[in-house]
Amino acid sequence: MGSIDIGVFIPIGNNGWLISTTSPQYMPSFDLNKQIAQKAEGYGFDFALSMIKLRGFDGKSEFWNHNLESFTLMSALAAVTSKIKLFASTAILTLPPALVARMATTIDSVAPGRFGINIVTGWQSAEYTQMGLWPGDQYFGYRYDYATEYVQVMKDLWKDGVSNFKGKHFTMEDCKLSPRPQGGVKIVAAGQSGRGIEFASQYADFNFAMGAGINTPTAYGQATSRLIEAAEKAGRDVGSYVLFMVIAEETDEAAQAKWKLYNDGADADALAWMTSQSSKDTNADAHSTAKNLGLPEGAVNMNQGTLVGSYEKVASMLDEVASVPGTKGIMITFDDFLEGLDKFGQKIQPLMKSRQGKV
Repeated sequence: MGSIDIGVFIPIGNNGWLISTTSPQYMPSFDLNKQIAQKAEGYGFDFALSMIKLRGFDGKSEFWNHNLESFTLMSALAAVTSKIKLFASTAILTLPPALVARMATTIDSVAPGRFGINIVTGWQSAEYTQMGLWPGDQYFGYRYDYATEYVQVMKDLWKDGVSNFKGKHFTMEDCKLSPRPQGGVKIVAAGQSGRGIEFASQYADFNFAMGAGINTPTAYGQATSRLIEAAEKAGRDVGSYVLFMVIAEETDEAAQAKWKLYNDGADADALAWMTSQSSKDTNADAHSTAKNLGLPEGAVNMNQGTLVGSYEKVASMLDEVASVPGTKGIMITFDDFLEGLDKFGQKIQPLMKSRQGKV
């Protein structure tokens, strides 16, 4: 079995990825995320990624009502780490591509060759209407065209130091960038729709896929096979990074008890808000992130795919994930990040065949 990259999806928003009143409740902070990034680096994690979220879901848990900003956080983490790769997220409706290209160059000077950008086209319109930045629901239909131009402008600037790009959404007039990044800036995406997969195959280095189901580690395989097919058509090598939540304990029973506790405390009001927002893209295809966020089985953690069990069972399931063709990495969330990282690093990772060449 080949080696697999492992990353952590750091909690830039309160309570991480559990929309529940009975899960660990905490606020985001630099100190917390510094501890997470340094602990992940110590356990040999390959990357850490932070999302960008500009409005929460309310409810009793005030889910994601409290968020840090992605680029400034990752810049700070770049200065207190030395090996782990760091990805910040840009909400492309909020920041011009030429400015983001310069921000990336700045962070590259802090952490040469360790920085990349996650392209967020946006699915929750309320994040943008509150700032007067939402172009209308017709944006759902052309957001990947917008993203294509956005990334092309950045790539032009990083490669040549100048862009004269002329498109429908962006026009550059002798736009300059210097210095240019010395280590290269990787692009990641998270498109699941047909158009999203096409965009990733043409412009991204990696594409994130959502894991599927509870303890069904290979169920997401269709998303990866669709990416492989699109990348072959584009003549590019684009790997899939798949997202799973890990809830692990000494025994299966103890882990399942935790999972039940979190589901019993599911924040109904926050979940209802999420569903109302994700349903606004009326033309979203069956594979899209928006269509799958609120499915009943795993709504409490946004249906990111969940691995629940003993350390041995979780290690075995992660090896199954690694065996899916086209999968180059696994991005993990935890119910409790600091405790979860220690369990992973000390008790799960040593049992994984797919990490023997990495750690």
